[in-house]
Amino acid sequence: MDLKEIQNLIKFVAKSGASEVKLEMEDIKITIKTGSEKTETTIVQAPVGIAQTPITPAPVAPVETVSATPVAKEEVSNYVEITSPIIGTFYRKPSPDKLVFVEVGDMVSPDTIVCMVEAMKLFNEIEAEVSGKIVKVLVEDGTPVEFGQPLYLVDPS
Repeated sequence: MDLKEIQNLIKFVAKSGASEVKLEMEDIKITIKTGSEKTETTIVQAPVGIAQTPITPAPVAPVETVSATPVAKEEVSNYVEITSPIIGTFYRKPSPDKLVFVEVGDMVSPDTIVCMVEAMKLFNEIEAEVSGKIVKVLVEDGTPVEFGQPLYLVDPS
């Protein structure tokens, strides 16, 4: 594994939102740790006779969700969140030239596909798992999401 591949791995882990990743191969061990207030640190350990290379890239800024209008806390308690079941990149459309899966105001049922989350080149369709009306989109298209991160607010009434 060369330095470029290690740097690409670091960038991928930073975008994925994982807090720690360990990779062990025959001749190399890599541990990548990230945190919102810490810098990302990778330590490459090699067998005896091969130099060890520590890599410390630039700090990673925490991912912020984008919202068009603020929602009062009392209102949020009445809504159900559709959350991401995996770490990856959030997409509102099946492809760049297609329409979004759901818009604010659309009615959804438990089996309605509301978005896709791409993880390691696999595109996973995310279902609503709840019935109701989409009230708000909480994540901007094409941004990284974490496991359990709210994606949409749904009014179940």
